[in-house]
Amino acid sequence: MKYDVVIIGSGPGGYVAAIRCAQLGMKTAIVEKYKVLGGTCLNVGCIPSKALLDSSEHYHNATHNFSEHGIKLSGVKPDLKQMIARKRSVVEQTNGGVSYLMKKNKIDVFHGHGSFISKTKLLVKGEKETHELEFEKAIIATGSKPITPASFNYDKKRVITSTEALNIETLPKKMVIVGAGVIGLELGSVFARLGTEIEFIEFQNRILPGMDKDTARELQRSMKKQGVKFNLSHAVTEVKATAKSVNVKYKKKETEELLESKADYCLIAIGRRAYTDNLGLEKVGIEKDDRGRIIVDEHLETATKGIFAIGDVIKGAMLAHKAEEEGILVAEFMAGQKPHIDYNLIPGVVYTWPEVSAVGKTEEQLKEAGIAYKVGKFPMKALGRSRASGDIEGLVKVISHAETDEILGVHMAGARVADIIMEAVALMEFRASAEDLARISHPHPTYTEAVREAALGATGNRYLHI
Repeated sequence: MKYDVVIIGSGPGGYVAAIRCAQLGMKTAIVEKYKVLGGTCLNVGCIPSKALLDSSEHYHNATHNFSEHGIKLSGVKPDLKQMIARKRSVVEQTNGGVSYLMKKNKIDVFHGHGSFISKTKLLVKGEKETHELEFEKAIIATGSKPITPASFNYDKKRVITSTEALNIETLPKKMVIVGAGVIGLELGSVFARLGTEIEFIEFQNRILPGMDKDTARELQRSMKKQGVKFNLSHAVTEVKATAKSVNVKYKKKETEELLESKADYCLIAIGRRAYTDNLGLEKVGIEKDDRGRIIVDEHLETATKGIFAIGDVIKGAMLAHKAEEEGILVAEFMAGQKPHIDYNLIPGVVYTWPEVSAVGKTEEQLKEAGIAYKVGKFPMKALGRSRASGDIEGLVKVISHAETDEILGVHMAGARVADIIMEAVALMEFRASAEDLARISHPHPTYTEAVREAALGATGNRYLHI
């Protein structure tokens, strides 16, 4: 079978690339190793984790916040099995949606492991059938896998990753999470809200390394109120599991004194690695960097002409929407168009509560680059809408250039900031100034007014609202 383009991997990058290729008139095939489409994001990542985050937030509000609103409840209990069942239903519906889009766009789907035979042929080994696909061009979109050091004794039972954590049906009494990045914090939030004792061990001296310090501090403060414990600047030395528990030994980086935590589970959340196992890259001359990521040029083309790579298998943030944009870019480039991605304007979100979101540069990055800047901050507790809903934690920070006033970065922690961040992305796409943002009329009362107030602060003006 011969195709204009064959895509390996059906995650957000792969399936969006396939749809765009088909829309542009290419005969397209997509290869997926697993039985269902959607990749990590749809099956064991973005979608299921958000389903559980929402379920656990409803429970937390019912047991902690409803009484303040005059809603009195008794006998409220978490039903983790039902939460997992609902999560699976959400995933199945989303899988079905992707399958529908493949059929609608006349994209051929092959289930099995794909590996290169040559620069124009791909072998797909399924459970029952084997196919040989010939292609003019190919896109590698195989995503990533959790990093699981051998010393952590990852067994998928007591020592787990996010994949297994999303399927726990009996609420654990205690969970130790190694790594206080996005994945660890989101899953830690799920179980902390349901009553599990959560303890983080983080090698860095702060949570959310790489994101804005002020917003990270707001989230840490909030999670501490829920009883979450943070061991920052600590290193894990040993992880040993038994049939019913796990023992984690760790120490503060500058000392030798060993500390110890016993828990029902140890969740490894120290990052992810590019997944390129058994792709046959060496057969087609495709090179990887020192972190195992496929090397590509500005058009995301590998050293082998006609073979491209997108998403988690190449450098950059491991974000579903980044992979989607790259899939569209490659499809349009192959069609002779001239697409472009501004990687600085790809937003990042942490779906805890308060949520955390960001776009552009942090203060630390601007200092390192020697760029003079101004900062405006506005606390959510000073906002009428926040007080009305009771969501008073968090802040908005707007950073603009000291001379031109162009917005260089926007960082938020608070209610609904996962959605509000797009206001900043849209304006920064058109290189707006902090004054531009401050002069836009924002509806009252809304959470978005905090963005305007922070922009006013960056311009040196006083706040307008309470």
